[in-house]
Amino acid sequence: MALLTFESLLIAFLIHIVLHLLLPLVVAWLFFRDRWKRAWLIMLATMLVDLDHLAADPIFDPERCSVGFHLLHTWPAVGVYVAALFVPRVRLVGAGLVIHMGLDVLDCL
Repeated sequence: MALLTFESLLIAFLIHIVLHLLLPLVVAWLFFRDRWKRAWLIMLATMLVDLDHLAADPIFDPERCSVGFHLLHTWPAVGVYVAALFVPRVRLVGAGLVIHMGLDVLDCL
């Protein structure tokens, strides 16, 4: 695997964070237009799922795939997040978490 430079890691990290902010915004605007601000904030709040990174050693490893490694990023957890899409009361939380996991999987490719 090629050696990653600080600059390439920083750019990848910034793109990752921007996507975590913008993709939920696009989904909120397209599918929850009558309440897009609330929907976006709820989906943004699901970024708290990354608190499970604090239990890892090291907390951040650019070579590690978070999906399948961190407790709240396991495949069974992802299954629960997908199931939440079908429960109206938690649909926005499920959407935020599925978006989050999908973006995190992209880091694993």
